[in-house]
Amino acid sequence: MRKQIIEYTSPIDALVSLTNQLYEYEIQYKMDSAEFFTKYSQGETSDYEIFVECAGNYQHYLAIHQQLTTSQ
Repeated sequence: MRKQIIEYTSPIDALVSLTNQLYEYEIQYKMDSAEFFTKYSQGETSDYEIFVECAGNYQHYLAIHQQLTTSQ
């Protein structure tokens, strides 16, 4: 899978994009992001590239969400 770097003009734009990506994973794998991340963190999923990507996106989502909520 070819990776690309995307730069956003604001944290909100990044959060919206990550939310959309996570939603697509949730639909595809029939599991919400928090549940998936818990299972992934506990080693209950494989290390397929898509799962690693999803876990990274979820961590990024949490970091941006926290940044936005604490800066208000």
